Amino acid sequence: MTPDLAAMAELTRRERLRGVIITAPPADAHAPQGRGSSYDFVSRFFSPAEGILEDPATGSAHTALAPYWSARLGRKQLTGFQASARTGVIHTALHGDRVHLTGSAVTVLDGTLHV
Repeated sequence: MTPDLAAMAELTRRERLRGVIITAPPADAHAPQGRGSSYDFVSRFFSPAEGILEDPATGSAHTALAPYWSARLGRKQLTGFQASARTGVIHTALHGDRVHLTGSAVTVLDGTLHV
């Protein structure tokens, strides 16, 4: 997929959206039992109006994706693959009205906020 980032930025500004999530089942989701993907869904997240052409791994997007895919797949624990250039694997688990996310992270900023 090659999104039109200028059109996406215009749309998100006009509609006051934070960004756009694109999601789908993994390419081999229909493989025979035991031979399918190790992921339950794949996604990408774009927010060009906010200066984020594509976010490599978006936890907040997965808080929306987890209930959506859990309802479709009938399971509360899923694994998502964010298919950006850097990629990210995010494990999700529904707990009532909460979504728990786990996975590996990369520190991109470290600092102290003084008030």
